[in-house]
Amino acid sequence: MKDVLLALGRTIPYLTGRVKGSFFDSNGVKIHYTDEGSGEPVVLVHGYGADADNNWRIPGVAQALKKHYRVIALDNRGHGLSDKPHDPGMYGLEMVRDIPRLLDHLKIEKAHVVGYSMGGFITLKLITMFPERLLTAAPCGAGWDQVNSDNMKLLMSIADSLDAGKGFEPLLISIDRIGRKPNKLVIKLVDGIMKWLNDIPALACVMRRFADLEITEEELRKNTVPVVSIVGSVDPLRAGVDRMVGVMANHEAVYIEGGDHMTALGKGYVEALMAFLAKHSKT
Repeated sequence: MKDVLLALGRTIPYLTGRVKGSFFDSNGVKIHYTDEGSGEPVVLVHGYGADADNNWRIPGVAQALKKHYRVIALDNRGHGLSDKPHDPGMYGLEMVRDIPRLLDHLKIEKAHVVGYSMGGFITLKLITMFPERLLTAAPCGAGWDQVNSDNMKLLMSIADSLDAGKGFEPLLISIDRIGRKPNKLVIKLVDGIMKWLNDIPALACVMRRFADLEITEEELRKNTVPVVSIVGSVDPLRAGVDRMVGVMANHEAVYIEGGDHMTALGKGYVEALMAFLAKHSKT
């Protein structure tokens, strides 16, 4: 039932209206972002099928951060109020490059970057591609996964399901709580909400280039950016965080006890993130 209430809660921004910000051109794609608060900049990168509001505002993360930091939250390409190209080639590494382009647009040299789920994978790739633009990085609800036949099969099954009009069920089953049988009612409800809120062909294109975000063990070992991974203890994606422990340099992991992929942004998350940022902030 908690999952059902959370899924319903994520529709609130669309009933009351999105928080409107500004747009910038990122290599021909219009990207929406908000810019609030003051202090060291923190860029928030949301997850797949979400947007800046329902990933960061509904759980209260953005509101807590902006009391101490300049908080910049973008809608990833293919999502929210940003452009949604129907070309797989417009995603993958282009989603990573959108972050330094946004910093350039705002004339920001370096920022803390916080991502969740897909945003966490984007943040991990960002660490390897543009470490000079980062004060710190928090790739949350995401970890180190190497491209192999099994996970490629999952990525393509999600994309194929979307293209066939069958929805997000393969994705939702794959991220369901460890040790729990998937609840068909919850999956059906969340699937319906995600279909209602999103441009399905665009999200299929995102998924077809997801493997571009792969990182290597060598890149993890050479990392110089302070990194924290915050993940639910019963989130299936915690396995990728476990694999980074002891491998990624300058990395620490925080586990939200009892948190799954849908609920880990609740109690304990903001406190862990704020503690990490405070430890690495100059102000």
